[in-house]
Amino acid sequence: MDKTISDLRKDYTLQSLSEKDVDSNPFIQFKQWFDQALAAQLPEPNAMTVATATLDGKPSARIVLLKGFDQRGFVFYTNYNSQKGQELAENPQGSLVFWWAELERQVRICGSVEKVSEKESDEYFYSRPLNSRLGAWASDQSQVIESREMLEQRMQELQIQYQNQDVKRPPHWGGLRVIPTEIEFWQGRSNRLHDRLLYTRLLDDGSWKIQRLSP
Repeated sequence: MDKTISDLRKDYTLQSLSEKDVDSNPFIQFKQWFDQALAAQLPEPNAMTVATATLDGKPSARIVLLKGFDQRGFVFYTNYNSQKGQELAENPQGSLVFWWAELERQVRICGSVEKVSEKESDEYFYSRPLNSRLGAWASDQSQVIESREMLEQRMQELQIQYQNQDVKRPPHWGGLRVIPTEIEFWQGRSNRLHDRLLYTRLLDDGSWKIQRLSP
């Protein structure tokens, strides 16, 4: 008998997550988990959902790639004129979600969003392959286009135009940094009694409070 969607389920049994085992700094804890995802050779461990919302509360979400993180926050790059770029310009609050299924782990990050410096955007842009740099010029991200052929023609024109020239970073393209106020680490456990540890930033001194959430 074929299973229905409601019949799909998995019992999570790999690991546990305890307050006494995690680092007091969520960025260090994230690095530990991210390094373990890298060591496990997961496909694109830096893939994450980015959720945004308009001023009137209409949400949207999509998968992008994390391109850096440190004590300041989590960075990804995009066309500032894209849907997410415009929504974050008018409502600079966002949420990130990492899902590492093979490790039965999830990380949820919420906070404010700001543009990274011009220098940071330039450094990352010039580290990209040539065709990726040209793609930033070829695509009016999130805009309606007539056809795939029109996009490919634009790309071919740029490849000819910049054959012997440097490709400058478009002024509408660059990095965004999510500055977290909350970071939740989720470890799947048996019988749906999952481990959830929430780090909340304390605004008075910048330290973090750790609380356990009910699954």
